Amino acid sequence: MKRKKLSFVLCLVLCVMMVVSCSNNTTPQQNNPQQNNPVKDADLSEISFDEIAEKAKGTKVTFYGWGGDEYRNNWLNKDVAGALKEKYDITLDVVPMDIDQILNKLSGEKQAGSTSGSIDVIWINGENFFTAKENSFLYGPFLDKLPSYEKYIDTEDSETNYDFGYPIEGYEAPYGKAQIVFMGDSAKTPETPASAEEFSEYVQKYKGKVTYPALPDFTGSAFVRNVIYEICGYEQFMNMEADKETVKEEVMPAMEYLKSLNPYLWNEGKTFPASSTEQENMFSDGELYFYLSYSPYSVATRIEDGVYPDTVRTYLFDKGTIGNTSYMGIAYNSPNKEGAMVVIDYLTSAEGQAGQFDKLKTLPVVDNNKLSPEEKEIFEKVDTGKGTLTQAELLSKRLPEMPANLVPIIEEIWLEEVVGK
Repeated sequence: MKRKKLSFVLCLVLCVMMVVSCSNNTTPQQNNPQQNNPVKDADLSEISFDEIAEKAKGTKVTFYGWGGDEYRNNWLNKDVAGALKEKYDITLDVVPMDIDQILNKLSGEKQAGSTSGSIDVIWINGENFFTAKENSFLYGPFLDKLPSYEKYIDTEDSETNYDFGYPIEGYEAPYGKAQIVFMGDSAKTPETPASAEEFSEYVQKYKGKVTYPALPDFTGSAFVRNVIYEICGYEQFMNMEADKETVKEEVMPAMEYLKSLNPYLWNEGKTFPASSTEQENMFSDGELYFYLSYSPYSVATRIEDGVYPDTVRTYLFDKGTIGNTSYMGIAYNSPNKEGAMVVIDYLTSAEGQAGQFDKLKTLPVVDNNKLSPEEKEIFEKVDTGKGTLTQAELLSKRLPEMPANLVPIIEEIWLEEVVGK
């Protein structure tokens, strides 16, 4: 009887061991969260870019970013997607989503312990990059794996190493340069205000026809920071402590100025357009006489397509306007980090940057000194179009961005001190 019991127990143990063994062998194949990611993250640093590109063949890469620019959406969905399919057999899936929604999504996945999400590439910069990196929402560093980064980008440039004053450390790659420009239709408003004082006169003259997007809209926030630079200067902010009272004391002269504009703004400054897209629609419809954009050459595309009359032109303040760079990062739980790297590498290449410059008139991030004669010729042939300023004019009046950790503080102060006052 004891032998029978012992035999039964041994048999039961062996059966359990076999079940566990089979379970351990099959589970990764059935439930592998990285099934679209052929290589474990830890192994990516050990293989070459050619191997990464080979592993990415036949996969899908999602590209999450602001979708308010139909020109950029079309370029990504047609030109970029076509090139990636032809060169690397990668399918690009562009997902329009505001950056705050992207960060909320990543935050929720992080809290839930998700190791495989739906986001691969993220269009990001500024305070949003600060938030994402500080909360470990991004994968990296990965820049050292991209041949285009070493080949075409000035790796010593400050905007390559710092995003709104915050160290990048290989967690995002440059995508395109931007700089605030102001727009007006010379047939309606021949003036081009060159200072805060002249802008105030302009606003009063064209009462109800001028406004700017409500913060925290990216462009509206940049406009407010530009006014702060114009009235208060900018050097003192570069190393300022992110303390609300300290910041408030420094920016109040600019807030008082903005408040003085309210009676003459659209809707008397009680409310503001919810986004730069809404402001642009109002401008193109003639409801507003003033528009501002982070894309200094977009005016040419709009004129070419008949959205704006050919009398619209861009201008700057004499003291300059804020310029920055937008970037591409990879989600910490991207299911296809290899494919994401290939996409980012293409978009930082001479071909990708030239296509963006030609179709969208976005200032390129490539270092001209690193381009071949043939590549330089491609960029030089791009016609920036009507209503634009020269690249030399823009760069000569390009002001540095404010540190990322000060931006939300300024947006909060604006909300408290300016809106409806």
